[in-house]
Amino acid sequence: MPEESKGPESVSPVPESLKAAAEAPAPPKSEAQPVAPQAAAEVKTPPAAAAAPVASSEAKPATTAQPAAPAAKPAAPAAAKPPAAPAKPAGPVPEPWESDLVSSLKQQYGSGIEALSYLGQKYLTVDSSLLAEILLRMREAEGFDYCVDITAVHYPKREQQFDMVYVLYSFPHNERIRVKARISDGEHVQSAVAIWPTANWLEREVFDMFGIVFEGHPGLKRILLPEDWKGHPLRKDYDILLQDKEWVQINLGIESGQ
Repeated sequence: MPEESKGPESVSPVPESLKAAAEAPAPPKSEAQPVAPQAAAEVKTPPAAAAAPVASSEAKPATTAQPAAPAAKPAAPAAAKPPAAPAKPAGPVPEPWESDLVSSLKQQYGSGIEALSYLGQKYLTVDSSLLAEILLRMREAEGFDYCVDITAVHYPKREQQFDMVYVLYSFPHNERIRVKARISDGEHVQSAVAIWPTANWLEREVFDMFGIVFEGHPGLKRILLPEDWKGHPLRKDYDILLQDKEWVQINLGIESGQ
């Protein structure tokens, strides 16, 4: 057998220099020691660093998320308060009326006369016991020769429920004055027909609409409604739709339409 194929004794001995280098300890590696590009390329990704395995089809499904509770509705804004209504302006008020006529009447009748002016309209408020005398004086002494109107106003809650109102005019003085007097329900008033003949029809209308009786009137009867009609329509206690159903039935033979 040739010598090269012999056992270990025939192997060439390792040089001493190489043996010393192999036995020398390896230098410590630095943690930040960079890897050569070529060596890095040869490094294979270990199996543990591979992509995470795909989840198994047997994995439990994720719990369905509960729907979020609806957000609370914002409170409706408070309604803006409307601006306060402006204060109602004070209306006109009666003012004292002073004149030679007023001074003369007050000198004669004292506290039985009150003279006022309202928006330029002059009027005298007199005691009912003085009414006939003062009306006569206004015609004979003061020149109020035209009786424009006679009417009344009803105040059912007042003790003296009626105001008698006389509208007088003086052609000589071109002046208009009202004379007023309070009377109770059922109280009679002296007729002014002897002073102004035109008072005849005016007093009949007041009698018809208010039921006020004028003493001394030459023919006091209704002027607008039938003589036997019940009630007086311009009194405030007379309903606006009220009719004398009995009169309508007897005289017209029909039922009242209201």
